[in-house]
Amino acid sequence: MKIYNFFLKPFLDFFIALILILILAPLIFITVLFLAIFNKGEVFFIHKRAGLNGKPFNLIKFKTLRDVYDSKGNLLPDMDRITKVGSILRILSIDEILQLINVLKGEMSIVGPRPLLMKYL
Repeated sequence: MKIYNFFLKPFLDFFIALILILILAPLIFITVLFLAIFNKGEVFFIHKRAGLNGKPFNLIKFKTLRDVYDSKGNLLPDMDRITKVGSILRILSIDEILQLINVLKGEMSIVGPRPLLMKYL
């Protein structure tokens, strides 16, 4: 079991993520172009998450929401901020593809629990 956890699983995660990124590269490129145009240059959403043993890392996703605030300076609800392109990306789960970069970096695994927000630690 130790060989699987310390060598085989990280190797498989890296290999699978690399292959998927290469296969999905055209889709990633097209998504970047669309978001750059429709989000006025804001393409990526980077969020601090808790990794293994609570170690923080930056989770990478495509940006699907606009930064719109109410009169008190609070962000509006997600449904009021989602863009047309963002809703399509979310329906097709394309916004999650960039997390493969986190897998390549060893911060996440292909199969495993979703990283928690830091405030939940």
